[in-house]
Amino acid sequence: MPNSQITSLHSPHVERVKALLGSRGKKFRKEEKQFIADGIQSVREALAPKIDSAPVVERLYVTDQGMAKLQEEIDSEVLSEVEIFPVTDEVMKAMADTESPQGILALCSFREMNLYKLAALTPTRLAYFWELQDPGNSGTVIRTGDACGFDAVLFSDKSVDIFSPKTVRATVGSLWHLPIVESVTLDELFTFARENEFTTIAMAGEAIDSFLDMEIPEKTLLIFGNEARGLPELADVDARVRIPMKGYSESLNVASAAAITMFHYGIAQNSQRSAADA
Repeated sequence: MPNSQITSLHSPHVERVKALLGSRGKKFRKEEKQFIADGIQSVREALAPKIDSAPVVERLYVTDQGMAKLQEEIDSEVLSEVEIFPVTDEVMKAMADTESPQGILALCSFREMNLYKLAALTPTRLAYFWELQDPGNSGTVIRTGDACGFDAVLFSDKSVDIFSPKTVRATVGSLWHLPIVESVTLDELFTFARENEFTTIAMAGEAIDSFLDMEIPEKTLLIFGNEARGLPELADVDARVRIPMKGYSESLNVASAAAITMFHYGIAQNSQRSAADA
């Protein structure tokens, strides 16, 4: 059964949520290993995770309208297993970081994924993003990795916090579908690639060869650069390739570039193999 309705703007619950979403939220999220997910899409996926390492919903904060939405879309048995705190519309507005909150907030906890744990999952398709700064891009590439059947998405140190509210929203629930590894340095990445026999492929606009002309490896690790600066020199990379472009654009947004290449190395190559085996 839901708890008593929270009506005070000074409730400890309100203060905790605001701390996780506020200007110092990144530090607090890292220390407490907690973050906030908002909206029915994220919460629906959070309550039905696809992987064992997915973040866990500790409690839900909902308005009357939010509760009605939850009951429409989520099985009552699933809802009975999570602690629910009704809140007034005023309290929800004070808690949320959006101007028009949907009336559903989830307090989630996470366990840090690392390269050692990832190796144990025997992945074959990985994407790594170096110093990505935009939360929207970060969330979108996680969502793209999920859609294209990648086994995990990795981010370098000095990248955006994947548990920031904007990034979480941009994943549209994919945060609960595949492992995400943060703070991976380039040295750590290439050591991991060598030890696990991955072919490393850097996406670089100035590269001579097109990625379409390259044979698809059994184990692929795609590497994408920063939105403004691209990639640094990578002495250990196996191949540098570009996306061929017919028009006059000088470059593609990193999330767009990731979608094109991840589709090719994920979905397209699997379709080709299935046709060959038929």
